Amino acid sequence: MFYFLYPLKDISIVFNLFRYITVRSAGASITAFLLSLWLGPRIIAWLKKVNVTQNQKREYAESIHTFYAHKEKVPTMGGVLIVAAVVISMLLWGNLTNWFVWILIGTITSFGAVGFLDDWIKLRSRSSRGLGSLTKVVGQLVIGVAVGLYLYMDPVFDKWLYFPFFKKGAIYLSVFFIPFVVLVLVGSSNALNLTDGLDGLAIGCTLFTSISLGIIAYLVGRVDFASYLSIPYIPAAGEIAVFAAALIGASAGFLWFNCYPAEVMMGDTGSLALGGAIGTIAVMTKKEMVLVIIGGVFVWEALSVILQVASFKLFHKRIFRMSPFHHHLQLKGWAESKVTIRLWIIALILAVVGLSTLKVR
Repeated sequence: MFYFLYPLKDISIVFNLFRYITVRSAGASITAFLLSLWLGPRIIAWLKKVNVTQNQKREYAESIHTFYAHKEKVPTMGGVLIVAAVVISMLLWGNLTNWFVWILIGTITSFGAVGFLDDWIKLRSRSSRGLGSLTKVVGQLVIGVAVGLYLYMDPVFDKWLYFPFFKKGAIYLSVFFIPFVVLVLVGSSNALNLTDGLDGLAIGCTLFTSISLGIIAYLVGRVDFASYLSIPYIPAAGEIAVFAAALIGASAGFLWFNCYPAEVMMGDTGSLALGGAIGTIAVMTKKEMVLVIIGGVFVWEALSVILQVASFKLFHKRIFRMSPFHHHLQLKGWAESKVTIRLWIIALILAVVGLSTLKVR
């Protein structure tokens, strides 16, 4: 749409609006949302037709099986809806001459492909076992290395690691930039994957995270705002804001069908794709450490698993009744909707705190 309408600026000044990132961000968000609403029922019907239902039962986790009795017939792999809405929206509203756009499209589709393969194997085997853990991680590592290597080879791209709350706190990563990018992308994709266990939980937190990252992308892409806030200026990063806006619209659209009681689950297709995209945005905007704050719910869910495993292996004791943390809350008697909404509230607060780091130094 950007390429079809903007060239008409000579005919009418109205079409000149399409050169502005704010206009295209709004268009991308609305388009992704409406696409989700339109495609949603069709994709859900197709998933039901091919019997893509999620095996919610986890081995050695009988205590939570009763929580998922009502979800046995809910189709999974709904992440294809999110990826499709984002990619189509970006092709319509994004500046396709901007290399940020293509990296983001490539990242969300490639991580989504790894998740799709995992979901598909689960479907064929009729079990909770999909891709082997090693195979899945290798796929994520390959994507992370590809993104890190591309950014590292760009002589213009900033290779510094900046810390929030410190005006001059930064470390030059040099060649370690590549493994750091891998860590961020693989970590964020797996953290979001672990969070995806309750209706609307992961996608709702993604919505708040995407809003914050979209605002950050717009600010770092404006030399005047970046200078005022004393944050790194990233040329052409404004297009990342358009992508984040598409992510916001797609997340809101998917939440329409994924809120309690869910009509569809995103599966690994969606969780890995969203986590990879969020991690890539953080790397491109030089806000990797701020992502730890903004995506604090994802971080804590992943950390709860790590702590649980470490404690059991070292001391043969469990810290939580079950991990990830949202299952601990369920086993304490919290209703699923209460757990979800309260973690949404925390995600919103963390998003505001993350944004405040741009000025609090």
